Parts: sequence; structure tokens; C-alpha cells
Amino acid sequence: MAEKSRSLSVSQRGLNFEMLMWYFTRLSALAMYAIILFAIIGALVMGARTQMNFADVMRWGFMPNSAHVQSTEVSDLDIWSTSLWRLVGSALLLLATAHGVHGLVVIADDYIANHGGRQFVRFLSIVFMLSMIGIGLYVIWTS
Repeated sequence: MAEKSRSLSVSQRGLNFEMLMWYFTRLSALAMYAIILFAIIGALVMGARTQMNFADVMRWGFMPNSAHVQSTEVSDLDIWSTSLWRLVGSALLLLATAHGVHGLVVIADDYIANHGGRQFVRFLSIVFMLSMIGIGLYVIWTS
């Protein structure tokens, strides 16, 4: 006798918050890879391959902030201080912070059995996330 499948189809499961967050985690990781690749290519196109070492290019790729090129031998900092790079840095900051904090909440849910404890960790995580986003955006837009 054939055994019946225990999994449900998408139409039977419905679209819920947990599924949306599962998609967010996967898509935000892909978006971060795309932003980092864009920043590295942008750094190479703007002349970094002749004026910066590999470590500085990677530093720019993972956080495109004009303060990262001030310590190098780049003569013109204006092309590094545009709104485009501030928006790219802001997008990377928002995605990375939300992605990471969601991961922390998922891990906390796995290990904290008490409902009140899980709620406290979620609240603490949201406060942490908003603080890091606020500090990060301040640094990106004022430097």
C-alpha cells in the first residue's frame, strides 16, 4: 500500500507571516550579494584598481562610505561622496541589519521555551535593530 504524503500544497498552507519571513531571509541575502557586487564593480570602475589595494576595495564593497577612501591615495573624493553611494550604503545597511536580526530572533525562538522570554528577546532585537539602523544612517549620511 502506497503511503500518503504528509506535506501540504501551497494552496492548502496559505500565505502566512512565517513564509513571508522565510522568503525575506533568502531574498535579502541575494540582494546583499547584488549590492556588494555592484559596489565592488563601482569601485573598480572609479579607478580603485590603480589607486587602492584589494583590502580597500573589499572594504568599499561591504560598506560603500566615502570615509573608506579618505585613507587611500585617491586624489578626487567627490565621485565617492555622491547620493548614489549613500543610497547603496543605506540599502546594504537596512538589508543586512534586518536579515541579521531576523536570524537572531529565529535562533532565540528555537532555544527560549518561555513565551514571555521570546517576546522580550524580540522586543530587545527590534530596539537593537532600530538603534543600529539609526547610528548607521547617521554615519552614512553625515560623513
